[in-house]
Amino acid sequence: MRVLYIEEMSNVMRTEEGNHGRFKANDGGHMVGELTYSRAGDNLVILNHTAVSPDARGTGVGRTLVDAAVAWARETQTKLMPLCPYAKSVFEKDASLADVCAAPRAWPGATPPPAS
Repeated sequence: MRVLYIEEMSNVMRTEEGNHGRFKANDGGHMVGELTYSRAGDNLVILNHTAVSPDARGTGVGRTLVDAAVAWARETQTKLMPLCPYAKSVFEKDASLADVCAAPRAWPGATPPPAS
C-alpha cells in the first residue's frame, strides 16, 4: 500500500491514499478511533464513518477526530460534508463549524438562507 500523505496532529494522524483518507486517534501507541473520508473534489471531502474502540467510548475521542478534520479543513480551505451520523450530529449542534460545512442549511433547525 502506498500512502500519499501522512500528517500528525498531537494524538491524531491523517493519512490519505487516492481519494480516501482517515484520521486515526492513538493512545499509548494503540488506535482508539478513526474517522474515514472520501474526496468528492479538490476542495470537498465526505466524512463517511466514525468508529471508537469500546474502551474509549465516552472519552471525547470521536469529537477529537471531528475537531482534527475541521482544523485540517480550515487550514486547507476544504469543505466537509458530514454523512456519518456522529459527525453530522456534531456539526448540527455546533454552529462554530458552519464555515467548513458543505451543506449546513439542509438540516432541520438550520437557519434558512437570507431572502433575495
